[in-house]
Amino acid sequence: MAEHTRDTGELARALRAAVGGEVDFSPAARALTTMDASNYRRVPAGVVAPRDADDVAAVLEVCRHHGVPVVPRGAGTSIAGQATGTGVVLDFTRHMNKILDVTPEERTARVQPGVVQARLQDAARPHGLLFGPDPSTHSRCTLGGMIGNNACGSHSVAWGTTADNVHALSVLTYAGTRHRLARGGPPDSGPAGLTDLVDRNLALLRTGYPEGLPRRISGYALDALLPEKGADLARAFCGSEGTLAVLTEATVRLVAAPAARALAVIGHPDESAAAEAAAGLLPYAPLTVEGMAEDLVPAGHGLPRGGAWLFVETGGDSPAQARDRAERILRAADALDGTVVDDPAAVRALWRLREDASGTATRRADGGEAWPGWEDCAVPPARLGAYLRDFRALLAQHGLRGTPYGHFGDGCVHVRIDFDLLSKDGVRRFRAFSEQVAALVVAHGGSLSGEHGDGQARAELLPKMYGDELVGLFGRFKDLWDPAGGMNPGMLVRPDPLDANLRFAVLPARPVDVAFGYPQDGGDFAGAVRRCVGVAKCRTEDAAAGGGVMCPSYRVTGEEQHSTRGRARLLHEMLAGEIVTDGWRSTEVRDALDLCLSCKGCRSDCPVGVDMATYKAEFLHHHYAGRRRPAAHYAMGRLPRWLRAAAPLAPLVNAAARVRPLAALAKRLAGVAPERDLPRLAPETFRRWLRDHMGDRAEVLEQGRTAVLWPDTFTDHLSPSAGRAAVRVMEAAGIGIVLPPGRVCCGLTYVSTGQLDLARKVMRHALDVVEPLLDLDVPVVVLEPSCAATLRTDLPELLGDDPRTARLAGSVRTFAQALQECAPDWEPPVIGRPVAGQTHCHQHAVLGDAAERRLRERAGLHGALSGGCCGLAGNFGFEKGHYEVSVACAEEQLLPAVRAAASGTELLADGFSCRTQLEQLAGRRARHLAEVLAEALDERPGRGRDERPDRGPVTK
Repeated sequence: MAEHTRDTGELARALRAAVGGEVDFSPAARALTTMDASNYRRVPAGVVAPRDADDVAAVLEVCRHHGVPVVPRGAGTSIAGQATGTGVVLDFTRHMNKILDVTPEERTARVQPGVVQARLQDAARPHGLLFGPDPSTHSRCTLGGMIGNNACGSHSVAWGTTADNVHALSVLTYAGTRHRLARGGPPDSGPAGLTDLVDRNLALLRTGYPEGLPRRISGYALDALLPEKGADLARAFCGSEGTLAVLTEATVRLVAAPAARALAVIGHPDESAAAEAAAGLLPYAPLTVEGMAEDLVPAGHGLPRGGAWLFVETGGDSPAQARDRAERILRAADALDGTVVDDPAAVRALWRLREDASGTATRRADGGEAWPGWEDCAVPPARLGAYLRDFRALLAQHGLRGTPYGHFGDGCVHVRIDFDLLSKDGVRRFRAFSEQVAALVVAHGGSLSGEHGDGQARAELLPKMYGDELVGLFGRFKDLWDPAGGMNPGMLVRPDPLDANLRFAVLPARPVDVAFGYPQDGGDFAGAVRRCVGVAKCRTEDAAAGGGVMCPSYRVTGEEQHSTRGRARLLHEMLAGEIVTDGWRSTEVRDALDLCLSCKGCRSDCPVGVDMATYKAEFLHHHYAGRRRPAAHYAMGRLPRWLRAAAPLAPLVNAAARVRPLAALAKRLAGVAPERDLPRLAPETFRRWLRDHMGDRAEVLEQGRTAVLWPDTFTDHLSPSAGRAAVRVMEAAGIGIVLPPGRVCCGLTYVSTGQLDLARKVMRHALDVVEPLLDLDVPVVVLEPSCAATLRTDLPELLGDDPRTARLAGSVRTFAQALQECAPDWEPPVIGRPVAGQTHCHQHAVLGDAAERRLRERAGLHGALSGGCCGLAGNFGFEKGHYEVSVACAEEQLLPAVRAAASGTELLADGFSCRTQLEQLAGRRARHLAEVLAEALDERPGRGRDERPDRGPVTK
C-alpha cells in the first residue's frame, strides 16, 4: 500500500475519538508488540484493543482514511513473523475474548477471536466435548490466531487442523465490508469477483497442490473453493495470516472427548527410526503420534530406553479400554523399549516435556543458541524418515545443528537450528540453507509449513512449492479481499525477504557493561535478553494446572507488560534504542518491572530459563545509579542494617509499632504500604540464643554428620523459633552444628532492590567470615529459602571472580536436604496430619522441594502444598502501591487452599514472607517444617493437640 501517514499523533487522536476500546501509541505499547515468537521484528505505530466488532470497523475506517495498515494479533506466539507489523496492531486478548455460547446438541461453540484455546476447553469439558486442535501453546494461544495460522497440535491425526473444525466466520475487510463465511454457504458470500477467479483457474487449482499431505498449511487454500470441495470459503480463509480481513467471530466444531486416555511411550534408536515407525501406527486410530529425541529431554527423565521416542495417545470409554489400545500399539511397534502410562499426573508431566520443546530447543546443552526459521515443514508421513536423513545431511553440509521433533504421525517436523543471525555471514548462511531445504521439502512432496504458517520466514519461498503461476493467483485472491493492501502487508503475498527485519540486528554489537556475570550467556546481557523467544508460557492464566509459579503478576493483571515476555521485550527495545530511547533510565522498563515480584519462577518455569529477577536487579542498579532511590530501597532494601541496629531496642520498637500514629509515620517514611502491619522484632536473636545454647562446648566434627548453620537475617531477627526448632531436630538427628564466627548476610534485600555494589560488599564480608568453614567441606544449612537461593545463584553471578563463591554456593542446603544428606537413617517423628500452605517460589525455582516432600511423607504429613507465589515476596508486598497485587497473588492459590483446609491441618511455609502473608491476610499462623518436627519431638504424653503452641488463628 502507499506510504502511510507519518503523523501518528493525528492517527491516535482519530482512533481515540472513534473507538470505545483502549488506544495506546506509547513507546511501551509499541515495544511490547514489535515481536512475536519468530526471528522478526517490525515496529508498529500503535496498539488498539477493540471492545467489539463495531470498534474493529471504526479502526479500519480510520486506518483506511490515513493509509495505515492493520495487523490482527492474538497471543503473539506465531513463529514465522506474521503477528508483527507496521501500522496499527489489533489486540483481541483484552476485550474480545469471550465464549459467546456452547451448543452441546450441535457440538459447536461461538467465540470471539481473543478466546484462549484452553478456556474453550474448560467451557466444553462439562458437556463431554473439546476443541480438537491443540497446539503446544494451548494455554495462551487464541482462537483467532489459530484460525489465522490454521494451527493444528498433537491431536490432529484424530481431529484435524483448525480449518477442519471451523463452521462459520464473521470477518471485516479493510474496505469496511462485512462477510459471513459459512461451510456449505453460498460461494458468493466473499468479495466480488471470487467466483469468477475460481472458475477461470479450475485446472490450476486441481493440479497445483501436493497430495497426501495432512499438514499442508503453506499458501492460501484456494483448492477449498473448488466446486467438488463444496466451495468452502471459511476453510479457504483459515491460514490467511491476517492478510485478507479481520476475524470478529467464529463458530467452531467440537468433538466428543474420550472418557479415558492412555499414553504409549515408545523408544527408538533415533528420530529417523521413530519417524519411519510413526506412519505404521496410524491404522490403529491413535489420538496422537508425537516424536522427540533425547536432545530435548532433561536428565533423569525416566523414559524407556532409546535415543528418540514416540508419544502415542489412545482414548477409550474406560481406562481399561484406553490402556488396552495403547498396549496393542506398543506390541505392534518395532521398538527398542516402551511403556504404557495411564496415571493422569504422570501423563501430564510427560506432555509438559513435549510442550516445552519449542522453548527448550532454543538453548542447547552446550549453551549455544538455536532459533526458528525452518520450524515446521511437513512431508507425507511415509516419507518422514527419509526426509529427516536428508535434512540431517543438509544441516551437516552447512555446519549447523538442530534437533527435530513434532507431529510425526502427520509428517510434520519442528526444529530449532543454531543459525548465526548476528553476523552478515551467518545471515547469508541462513538464507542459503532456507532456500536449499525448501527445495528438499518439495522434492519429498512436502509443504514448507505444516503448522505455523509462512509469515515472513517462508512466504518468499512459496514459488518453489507452488510455482509462479499459482503464487500469482494467491496475489489476485488477496487483491480481491484487500485491494488497498492494508491487511498485514509483507506476509504471504508480495512478502518481505526472509532475511529482512531480523530482531537481532538492532541489538548492540558489543556486550554492555553489567554487574551480574551471566555465565550461561557468555557474560552478555543482550544474550540473556535474547533468551526470550516469545513462546509466552508466562502468559498462562492458570499456574496451578502446570504446578508452576510463573508469572504471578501477569495472572493478576492480565497485561503483557507485566509478563516475563513483556518485560524481556521492553529490555530488548531498551538495548535497541529505537522506541525506548532512555536506556537504563527508561521509565517504560522501570514501570513494567515494578510489578515483577522477583519470585524467580521464570528461572525454572520458562522453557529457556529467562531470569527476570536478575534482569530487574540489574536494571535497578543502573537506573538509580547516582540518583535518589525510592524510600523502600533505603528501608527494606537495607533491612539487615536496620534490624541489627534495632535488635537491642526490640521491646521499645515493638511497643512503638503498636501506636498507630507512630506506625503510620514509620510506614510513610519507609515507603511501606499503609495496609501492612509492621513485623515484630524478636526479643532475643537466634544468634544470641544459639551461642548461649552451645555455650563453650566444642562440636565433634564427624565427617558426614556435621553442618554449618547459616543464621540468615529473617531467622535471626524476625523468626528465631524456626532456628531453634531446626537446632532441636538436627541435634536429635545427631548432626553436629557449627556457627559462623561472625555475622553473615546473603545480600538478598540489596539484590532485590538493585543495590548491587552494596550487595557485593555484604557478600564479600560473608565470604571472609565463612571462608575457614568452607575447608570443612560440610553442608551449609540455610533455613530461609530466599536466602539459600541467593547464595546458590546471585552470589556466584555477582562475584564470579572469587573462587570462594562456587564453594559456598555448592555447599548450600535446605533444612530437609541437610537431614537427608547428613542423617539419612534418622527417622522423624510420625505426626500423621494433613498439610496445607506453600512451597516458597525461590525454593521451587532454584532449590527444588524433593527432599521436603520426602521428609513430610516420612513424618506422616500428607497432602500437597500450593504452587504459585504468596504475593509478599520479600519487600515487594510491603512496598507502597503493591498491596492490591500482593493480595491478588495470594488469593490465586495460597489463601483458597488454606481456607479449604480441614480442621487440624498443619499449615506449612518455610519462607518468612509466606508465613507473614498468611498471618496478615488470613489471620493464620503457618510454621517452618522444622518447627512442626521439633514440636513432635518435644511432645509429652497426655498433652492435647489444642495445647500445642503456635497453632491456629493469630490474635491481633
